[in-house]
Amino acid sequence: MSELLYSRIEGEGKPLLILHGFLGMSDNWKTLSGRFAQDGYQVHALDLRNHGRSFHSDEFSHQAMMQDVLGYCQYHNLTTINVIGHSMGGKLAMFLALAHPELVDKLVVADISVREYPPHHQDILDALNSVDFSVLKERKDIEEQMAQYIHDFGTLQFLMKNVYRKSQDELAFRMNLKVLTEQYDNMGIQITNDKTYDKPALFLRGGNSNYIRERDVQDILQIFPKATIETIPNAGHWLHAENPDLFYLFVSQYFSSKS
Repeated sequence: MSELLYSRIEGEGKPLLILHGFLGMSDNWKTLSGRFAQDGYQVHALDLRNHGRSFHSDEFSHQAMMQDVLGYCQYHNLTTINVIGHSMGGKLAMFLALAHPELVDKLVVADISVREYPPHHQDILDALNSVDFSVLKERKDIEEQMAQYIHDFGTLQFLMKNVYRKSQDELAFRMNLKVLTEQYDNMGIQITNDKTYDKPALFLRGGNSNYIRERDVQDILQIFPKATIETIPNAGHWLHAENPDLFYLFVSQYFSSKS
């Protein structure tokens, strides 16, 4: 078994695992985690390998991350779980549900489809790799440096959550930037239709996002035949942060349904 993933656990009841997206972490889900915990779920918001406070590894793939999640469930004696996965975490959640349908009772996939995605984070990786922590000693200097590459304020703030104080006089990124940059191509792989997940599933897409297109719907339904696909208006790819109330409403209704 690989090292144990870092997690934030709150609440009591049915286990709910939350899997964040590329360059994200469990902290991105604090508000929604609290709401689900209040609803009677034991929420496990994970930091996936090479992200947040979890261990760094030279291997980075959905297969490796799935083994991490299985090891985590085994360690915590979680025999059936609900799962919410966003973007990279959504694809991981799909792989997990298809490989271990007996484990995954309810599946929520946020703004990602089953198709292959070409590399599309190059500007973000360029921005992160342009930061020299031996020169830049203040958070505002790091933010200004990355702003030369990234002009969207929300994306910039999302990335700045990765900056932490490594020592009294040195800042650093929490994520394993070297490996995430080198093995980024592993993230976009297609999910093939040689298996199906035959329980109801919920796919949520942002109304302003193109991650789940109309022509993706049929491909999703081939592999997840009982899936419902809902659109959250006035939200882009980070739909859980941009419209958290509607995101919460869709997910809580699905979780409480008997089917």
